[in-house]
Amino acid sequence: MRVIFAGTPAVAVPALAAVAASRHELVAVVTRPDAPAGRGRGLVRSPVGAWADERGIEVLTPARPREPEFLDRLRTLAPDCVPVVAYGALVPPVALEIPRHGWVNLHFSLLPAWRGAAPVQHAVLHGDELTGASVFQLEEGLDTGPVYGTLTDEIRPADTSGDLLERLAQTGAGLLVAVLDALEEGTARAQPQPADGVSLAPKLTVEDARVRWADPAFAVDRRIRACTPAPGPWTTFRGERVKLGVVTPAPDAPTLKPGELLVSKARVLAGTATVPVRLGEVRAAGKRAMPATDWARGVRVSAGEEFA
Repeated sequence: MRVIFAGTPAVAVPALAAVAASRHELVAVVTRPDAPAGRGRGLVRSPVGAWADERGIEVLTPARPREPEFLDRLRTLAPDCVPVVAYGALVPPVALEIPRHGWVNLHFSLLPAWRGAAPVQHAVLHGDELTGASVFQLEEGLDTGPVYGTLTDEIRPADTSGDLLERLAQTGAGLLVAVLDALEEGTARAQPQPADGVSLAPKLTVEDARVRWADPAFAVDRRIRACTPAPGPWTTFRGERVKLGVVTPAPDAPTLKPGELLVSKARVLAGTATVPVRLGEVRAAGKRAMPATDWARGVRVSAGEEFA
């Protein structure tokens, strides 16, 4: 089949590479327009766009997918299907109708669970033990289309969202290509999503990433892992924001008030509503990330001081 790939961030690149290496003809990619990034705020190509540029593949960057110029180019390229991974813009019906097989989306959850922009983060945050990926027919609703295929993956106790997303990006790429193969062969069968089990996964904000020390240790651990690497877990110390790495519940530790710090040569503990957690890395504003013991030694944490 002739395909155009739609995607934007680095997590979409494994699927793009898999589609390009498959038996299907990749004629172009669609990605979000170049965006300001870095200290100089210069315009930077998306990871998907940069990958295509390096290989001489045409890159389409409509500000909105309903632009007449984009729709005209889509009709001219005449794709049979548009596989999508984290494109980042709503696709209007007029664009969905152009390929004969429509647009098929690789989504990183077991639909109808966690429809939305941050399915992996919400799965980790809410303590799910099992997640996966789904390939479904894109339609106007938010991740509501019928599903062609799924795969499952266990969420491991130490998984961050970044860890889990990296795994699903790799395994999901194979699932997406398998669905494209089945569409070409006429064997693909999409099943409507069940009405039960729907949950929503909006993008996590910076405020969502603030650690709530009054939560139980397991919830503190989940929030930190869910927000790693983005938007990045944080708290405040002496009125200044500090970023945190992953933590480990420490049931053997002395009881501490929520947020209270206890420093020894071997470890730094912070109190929660239940048992304390052992800090991993800490990154103060303008500083590099460092082991919590080095950070505590550098700022000279006093007895009774707290995160807030």
